[in-house]
Amino acid sequence: MLGLQAEGQNVSSLRDSLAKATDILAYHPDSIDLRLKKVGWNIRLEQWQYAKDDLDKVLMLQPTSIAGLYYRAYVNEKLNRLHFARLDYQNLLVLVPGNYQAQLGLALLNEKDKHLTEAYDGINSLIEQYPDSASAYAARAGMEQERGMTELAAYDYGEAFRKDTTQTDYLLNRMDLLLKLGDRNAVEKDLRLARQHGVADGILVSYRRRLKLLKN
Repeated sequence: MLGLQAEGQNVSSLRDSLAKATDILAYHPDSIDLRLKKVGWNIRLEQWQYAKDDLDKVLMLQPTSIAGLYYRAYVNEKLNRLHFARLDYQNLLVLVPGNYQAQLGLALLNEKDKHLTEAYDGINSLIEQYPDSASAYAARAGMEQERGMTELAAYDYGEAFRKDTTQTDYLLNRMDLLLKLGDRNAVEKDLRLARQHGVADGILVSYRRRLKLLKN
């Protein structure tokens, strides 16, 4: 599927790439692959309406396009068309039952749209299906944090970090919650763990400061 980030690319180069993609597409208007490439540049430039228009054309040409449905759901959410985003995720899951990205997207969308029970049920189901997924645990932790389920959120951020130790943000999020819980020993352990995994001292200063306040 298309990448959603534009790391290392400035706006000017992105616009140049989009212009080239648009020129080529003009000669092959029914090419789904070319149109999806253009959508990729639109998304990177956050041109949500242009991306949606092209995705509508993709799905008109090929209603069962998995990439088309996934990215239109993503774009519809960016346009705050949450009902339509949900339909696209649901239609994608009819085509590809159990698809990880679609299930995660739908669960997060339900959370955003205040369908809280559906969101939590969805993320629990995803974790049952993909028990080694760090991002699924992190997503559930985020939901629990929003709902004030601090201990559960701290546990899930810990599980997320255990499954992917390159994502030190998971560890920092757990430390933040452990500080709120007043668990000094656990925070001290996480501070040592963070240093071992290359988190800069400058980032840890505020956590150490809060830890000192806990002790006073």
